[in-house]
Amino acid sequence: MRHSRKHGPDGPHEHHHKRHRHHGRHGRWGTRPFDYGELRLLIVAMIGEEPRHGYELMRAIEQRMGGSYTPSPGVIYPTLSWLEDSGYARVDESGGRKSYTLTDAGRSFLAANKTAVDELTTRMAPRGKSGRYEGVPAPIVRAMENLKLALRLRMRNGELDAASASAIASALDAAAKAIEGA
Repeated sequence: MRHSRKHGPDGPHEHHHKRHRHHGRHGRWGTRPFDYGELRLLIVAMIGEEPRHGYELMRAIEQRMGGSYTPSPGVIYPTLSWLEDSGYARVDESGGRKSYTLTDAGRSFLAANKTAVDELTTRMAPRGKSGRYEGVPAPIVRAMENLKLALRLRMRNGELDAASASAIASALDAAAKAIEGA
């Protein structure tokens, strides 16, 4: 089967989805920082801390990740529906928004997966004194991650002609000078 640049081996939408994993607020890490199962656990744990609605979960995850990752509504809301369908969460629709609360089954699920949740929490914790981003405002972290991703994507095939390399180096030098003067 032949694939065009717009169509990957998984069909015509694969390129579109991969592109969104790498740009914008939906995946500034270059790839998702955790897989779908881990995200489910994280959401269960966060609802276990306090009842939340979808938008709150997106913002809370973004905050915990230092602004470097925000899950999309297309990930959060199906996960919340799965939690409800699985009997792990119940919905309270008072106040105009669906707020999710863990059920007894949800608390049991959370307890059974405590080790994995603790690992996720540790991985998401703000970096300590030896960490690279301690005290750095989230917009700057986001911009740095976007720059690193752009460089990795541009140089991923290892074939960079001299003119392109010079243009990239000039852009980086200009950015460094602008930052020094800011």
